[in-house]
Amino acid sequence: MIVIDKSTSRDAVLQEAFGAEVAALYAQAARGEANAVLQRALELRSFLAVAEEHLERVHNIAESDSRMGELSSADLDRHDQWIEAAEASCDLHESALDELLLTMPPSDPNGPRAGPRPKVTATAPPAPAGRRAGAVRARRP
Repeated sequence: MIVIDKSTSRDAVLQEAFGAEVAALYAQAARGEANAVLQRALELRSFLAVAEEHLERVHNIAESDSRMGELSSADLDRHDQWIEAAEASCDLHESALDELLLTMPPSDPNGPRAGPRPKVTATAPPAPAGRRAGAVRARRP
């Protein structure tokens, strides 16, 4: 699959943020004219294109399997897990790209920041306490 030709859910945001069509942005990167932010955005977009293509294939396989006849509960469970994993991959790449675009400095200092606000889907659990957390140093006499 050539990721340049595959559309993604974040292409419009990229085009707005960088002021050019996706193919032109890839061409700019191929010529060595892309800054670090654009290079990283295109890398994330490429991963997103692959993840979205994979999710589409997973849905198609699950749909065709369900039309073939009765599936066992184990098969249905496997399909559900496969779909959940593919969706999680897409969400991860979308969020990473959104966060990158939010950190971009605006092209117009007086204008709004590029990119959408990232969607928060979950919070990370608190970090485990250190080995000596809560330890109090005793005073020496």
